[in-house]
Amino acid sequence: MGLFSALMGNAGAVDQQTLQKEYGKLLIEGETIELGFKLIRDTFIFTNKRLILIEKQGITGSKVEYKSIIYKSISRFSVETAGTFDLEAELKIWVSSETNPSIVKQFNKSVNVYDVQNILAHHVLK
Repeated sequence: MGLFSALMGNAGAVDQQTLQKEYGKLLIEGETIELGFKLIRDTFIFTNKRLILIEKQGITGSKVEYKSIIYKSISRFSVETAGTFDLEAELKIWVSSETNPSIVKQFNKSVNVYDVQNILAHHVLK
C-alpha cells in the first residue's frame, strides 16, 4: 500500500500469514482468516465465521477495540468500483435494520473489490 493511499485512508490487502501471526489469538477453534485489509492504524479481517474490525485508538494506538460482526447480522452491503479518475473503491455494510451504513471503508486500486464482494456474498447469502 502506498504512502499516499494510506494517508488518504484507503485500505490495502494484507496477506493471511501476517494477519494470522498478529491476530490469531482472536480466532476460535475452526475459524480461519480468508481476507484482510489494513488502513493506517486500523485493520479489518474477513474470517469464515465473522467480520473483525480492529480499531487502534488514542495518540499512541496502544488502546485497541476489537469488533466482531457475525455475517447473519449484515442486512445489506454495497461495493463501488474505482472509476478512471477515482483513486479508490468503496465498501458499505449495513448491520441489522439500520438506515445508514454501519461500516464504510475505502480501498486503493490494488484491492480487487470483486473479491471483497464475493466473500461477503458467500457468507451473507447462506
